[in-house]
Amino acid sequence: MERQLAKQAHGPEPAHIDRLDVDQASAGAPLSRRDFQECLGRLLPEILQHADQAALIFIGLDSFSQINRALNQGWDVALSQVADRLKDCLGEKTVVGHLGAGDFAIVIGSAGNKAEVEQVCDRIGAAVGETLAVRDRQINLSCCIGLALFPLDAGDAPALFNCADLALEQAKKAGPGRRQFTSIDLIRQAEQRKKTAEDLRVAIDEERLGLLYQPLIDLQSGKICGVEALVRWEEQETKGISTQYFIEIAEESGLIADLGDWVLRRACKDLLGWAEQGLLRFTVALNVSCAQLQNPLYAEILARSLQYMQVTPDRICIEINETALMQGGEIVMANLEKLKSIGFALTLDDFGTGFSSLSHLKRLPFAKVKIDRSFINHVPEDGEDTAISKAIISMAHSLGIRVVAEGVETESQCSFLSQNMCDEMQGFFFSEALNAEDLAEVMRKKHALPEKLLRLQKPRRTLLLVDDEGNIINALKRLLRTQDFRILTANSGEAGLEVLADNPVDVIISDQRMPGMTGVEFLGKAKDLYPDTVRIVLSGYTELDSVTNAVNQGAIYKFLTKPWDDEQLLGHVEEAFRHKGMADENRRLNLEVLTANQELAQANRRLEELLQQKQQQINRDEVSLDIVREALQQIPLAVIGVDDSDTIVFANDEAQALFEDTPSILGSDVNHLIPDLAHATNNGIRGVQCTIEIGRRFFDVVARRMGRGSQSRGKLMTISPFKATQ
Repeated sequence: MERQLAKQAHGPEPAHIDRLDVDQASAGAPLSRRDFQECLGRLLPEILQHADQAALIFIGLDSFSQINRALNQGWDVALSQVADRLKDCLGEKTVVGHLGAGDFAIVIGSAGNKAEVEQVCDRIGAAVGETLAVRDRQINLSCCIGLALFPLDAGDAPALFNCADLALEQAKKAGPGRRQFTSIDLIRQAEQRKKTAEDLRVAIDEERLGLLYQPLIDLQSGKICGVEALVRWEEQETKGISTQYFIEIAEESGLIADLGDWVLRRACKDLLGWAEQGLLRFTVALNVSCAQLQNPLYAEILARSLQYMQVTPDRICIEINETALMQGGEIVMANLEKLKSIGFALTLDDFGTGFSSLSHLKRLPFAKVKIDRSFINHVPEDGEDTAISKAIISMAHSLGIRVVAEGVETESQCSFLSQNMCDEMQGFFFSEALNAEDLAEVMRKKHALPEKLLRLQKPRRTLLLVDDEGNIINALKRLLRTQDFRILTANSGEAGLEVLADNPVDVIISDQRMPGMTGVEFLGKAKDLYPDTVRIVLSGYTELDSVTNAVNQGAIYKFLTKPWDDEQLLGHVEEAFRHKGMADENRRLNLEVLTANQELAQANRRLEELLQQKQQQINRDEVSLDIVREALQQIPLAVIGVDDSDTIVFANDEAQALFEDTPSILGSDVNHLIPDLAHATNNGIRGVQCTIEIGRRFFDVVARRMGRGSQSRGKLMTISPFKATQ
């Protein structure tokens, strides 16, 4: 019923081609891409005789690759149903072109204006969106649509075809179910992208690119433990062309493999250069696109390239982002598994921004995951980003995977990550991306993070005094200066929060009455942002309600009054530090336990990988053994296999038939079966040789020891009819 109503809807009709000798094509399967292009070239002159303009509509099914994998061989059935629906909703004589994959094309012969063409698009979207039944499965599709008008956008069939193709590509980038008309801006962008691709090809050939290295810092040692290689095109950066943009161009134009080869060569050259200088040995992480991993031979090609450049795979880490992993399919998964088996480390980049499932982390042996910088930008201030970051760290560690935080720019971010078990960090807080020479200088100087920011380190005790009266601050500093802790000061609650943002603080002493923000309000915010601090109010005023609420909410550890007793105040401060010290010690012990558990999880993961490799090797050996046994069965000689204890472990059919009087020769002692073998002579290369009599017939027995060119053990014996020597 819906299709019949759609067919009756008003709007421009598709172009019919009764006069063009393609009636058979319109009545059958969709035309191929080339045939549709030829048909369009013949059709456009006919259209101009009956209408002012025509519209070419390209239709792209959303999520094609995922649905294709889900349906397996049933996808052709789905495509056929979609083509039938397009004809049903637009007219039986509509010529539908199948452009490849999940893309179709239709030409509208009387497109009055864009509004009328939009009506046709509505009918197309409704037809495609109806539930499909494929092999007892119900699937729902949506589509993107790209449109080009003739002769407004292009004056001939090839140009019109390219315009519609460009519009569909833009619609797909905008998201599922989107539509896009061709525009002058789109055409100009396409021309610019083409020009950029040509310039990039020249830049790669002439090596006019650059490679920078972003250091990765271990949060336990504070030292550089690796670098990420970042390609740069400086001559284009001055024109506003970003790295992300020209990498997209490289993927679209097919230059990504050449670009990847250049980056690999340059990184290997720098690795060898650092080794010659005697600098720290570490890995270089290379960002690899989904397009590169779509090549089934990528892993083998990469391994051969490294062998040629004399760099071992353990020096290279392969990074793939989460979105590319989801879109990659089985070829990408197979390549990643091959890379791991060869010896490359794998890192999942931008974790948390895509929709990857935990099954990918379990299935693929990632060594690291990287928390995307969007979650790091606002920690520890933002509660949601803090919770997400902690959850990613905990989840990865439970799987034995290390965690790297990207985009770390402040000390508070670094401190948060260190205290919450993150393993590595990278970002401007330690260093910007450096060229090879500058990175070598940093390594020679052994730059590292301050000890106070390292996991399991015990920082110096710190006290923060907050009071708007300078004489009170000075008096407290004189009283406390003999103590073994650092003293920081602030003259307001707002200033106190700024100090807390830049410094780790153990104990806070704050006045109550201050302009702008009371002490209780300040300490309440400090509790929310820095819950590990111990907070004390020191005031000459007792506002019972606010103080009571603050105590009940846990914002205040103690409330002390002015004027104070020096000995009592010192005692309260020492007690506060002891309280904080016990909490820190408990936290440190917990970190040690978590660190040990993490190392155990990593060891278990490595053991599982090793066991899996051993099992695969055993399976391969069993297959090889079966092949050898089958081959020995085909030999027209009696063949017997004997282990090191002279027990017969194999006998082909010829051997079983030869000793038919023996119930079962398997498991018996070969010396009992062939007594003369013990007195046989050793004939060098031919092995141990003797002649025996079986059933009044004589046979030559030759026993050769195995293991010269393999790990095999024991002897292999052949028994053949006796031949007298001449």
